[in-house]
Amino acid sequence: MMNMPLGMILLLVVSVLVYFGLAQRILDRMRMTDKQALMFIAGIVIGSFIDIPLMRSPMEVSINVGGAVLPIILSIYLIAKADETAERVRAVTAALLVAATISLGSRYLPYEPENMFLDPKIIYGISAGLIAYLAGRSRRSAFVGGVLGVVLSDIVHIVTLSGLDIPGTTAIGGAGAFDVTIIAGILAVMIAELVGETREKMQGGPVLGPNRPEGLYEFSKELHPDNSKNLDSKKSSKTPEIKTSGKEDKNHE
Repeated sequence: MMNMPLGMILLLVVSVLVYFGLAQRILDRMRMTDKQALMFIAGIVIGSFIDIPLMRSPMEVSINVGGAVLPIILSIYLIAKADETAERVRAVTAALLVAATISLGSRYLPYEPENMFLDPKIIYGISAGLIAYLAGRSRRSAFVGGVLGVVLSDIVHIVTLSGLDIPGTTAIGGAGAFDVTIIAGILAVMIAELVGETREKMQGGPVLGPNRPEGLYEFSKELHPDNSKNLDSKKSSKTPEIKTSGKEDKNHE
């Protein structure tokens, strides 16, 4: 367990939470089901051992399925599920800001881990998660910003190295980048969830709206009976009235 990568440990923890239904509310807000989440987690874990070759000269470059290919697919899926164009723009903006921050950090921060006060993977992961939330704001946009941003920064780094004709072997989304991607995505969602829940409690409860998943209406009913009455009254107002009087029929005619 001690030799297992940090990103893998976090994925196992998240999969347990999802399996026992403890992450249901977060998944609802991200428009994902438990099965979809578990499938992606399993795919990322298995894919972390698979590298697809991309280039062999001047340096040998490959892309890791679990650390890059699936995170990109998941990010595109979540962007497509966004309710508004503004949310998509925030997600892409967050990803670009994360990529730029990590790229600049890799240039100016010490390259050797022993010269830093904390593991670089943790520093980059936390920084990416914070920036992704601040720019993305919603849970979905924050997650996309953190995950996609780290992958983009890894691509920029490898393109830079290949342009300098530096020989070697590297993988997009492999090794440390895999851990940073997982840390950034999970942290961004956790911050968004914490801030979102705090705001809802300060405002008196969940805000009902047309874009809110049905499962959350049920949850809001349990917390706030008044909201339940308002929602039921809205539903009843939409139902057609039953005509019981012959006079009313004549008037309508």
